[in-house]
Amino acid sequence: QVQLVESGGGLAQPGGSLRLSCAASGFTFSRYSMSWARQAPGKGREWVSGIYNDGSGTHYADSVKGRFTIYRDDARNTVYLQMNSLKPEDTALYYCARGWLGYSSYRGQGTQVTVSS
Repeated sequence: QVQLVESGGGLAQPGGSLRLSCAASGFTFSRYSMSWARQAPGKGREWVSGIYNDGSGTHYADSVKGRFTIYRDDARNTVYLQMNSLKPEDTALYYCARGWLGYSSYRGQGTQVTVSS
């Protein structure tokens, strides 16, 4: 069965960095686009970033453009989200999903990111 397991969240100071990982199993990873989304308490889901199955294209929400980078390692069946210059407003539960942004079909349980001094 499809499994997506996120890791790498935690507490970071404003201006700091974190790298999230999402390990995938149960499907042919290289055939699928992958995405990251986040949801903060009391707010709706925001699609943060996506990457094509072959890595040829990416998408970033305006709120993270220039600060976050998505990339994938098909040999490890893993997609990453490198987050730099973190802001308090980046605090949220981050989860990865199989598929392209709002067209995703499966998601993981998520990893909490808290940005605070």
